[in-house]
Amino acid sequence: MGNQVCERANVLGVGLSATNLPEATDILVQAAVEGRRGYVCVTGVHGVTEAQGDPAFRAILNGAFVNTPDGMPMSWVGWSQGFKDMDRVYGPDLMLEISARSPALGLRHFYYGGKEGVADRLAEKMKARFPGLKVVGTYCPPFRPLNEGELADLSARVAACKPDFFWIGLSTPKQERAAAEFCRSLDAKLFMAVGAAFDFHAGLVSQAPRWMQRAGLEWFYRLCTEPKRLWKRYLINNPLFVFRIVLQLTGLRKYPME
Repeated sequence: MGNQVCERANVLGVGLSATNLPEATDILVQAAVEGRRGYVCVTGVHGVTEAQGDPAFRAILNGAFVNTPDGMPMSWVGWSQGFKDMDRVYGPDLMLEISARSPALGLRHFYYGGKEGVADRLAEKMKARFPGLKVVGTYCPPFRPLNEGELADLSARVAACKPDFFWIGLSTPKQERAAAEFCRSLDAKLFMAVGAAFDFHAGLVSQAPRWMQRAGLEWFYRLCTEPKRLWKRYLINNPLFVFRIVLQLTGLRKYPME
């Protein structure tokens, strides 16, 4: 597994790579060209909050090759710690930027995740958007851990096509755990946990307007579009995050990056 790159901001004990979209794209494309291995997390308020009561999950985030700041609150905390060039690296944007650079370099992509048919639809959309993009495989997992036979089948498929980027579109923390585990067992280079990027780029779910994303209001847009699924994440986790970050920034509580 590749060594970590970039300095990291401490957000409640989770190390967020002090990077931005152009820099993160350069780092990951270069890593793929050089044949480096590792897993990449795209972490916002939800991931940081999940990590508070789960030391094993926090260790996965902190062990990532790159752990990008997905959400403006991550960048705001980074700025307060002196990382002035740190900016939001949104999973769907990172996927587009890497895909745009891939045809000229011959980089290969594999899509893992989504509901039945989503990965195949994503492959069609991305190849149409980026002519020459090499999508060498897709896999739609069941809503449970893979059994031995399924793991063997996936391993054989990946070994046959040897992707540079193995994209994982599940939910947090399932996708980050999968990325860390697959990085040890599958024959690919960079394992990218990008969540909702699959549904967005397959055209199944609409994205928040850019101004809402930049204002840190994407959570509100997503809550309005998927209230039953996301209400707990945003209406409980967001205020809890604010409370905890105030404690960290005022020095009332320490959150070491273990």
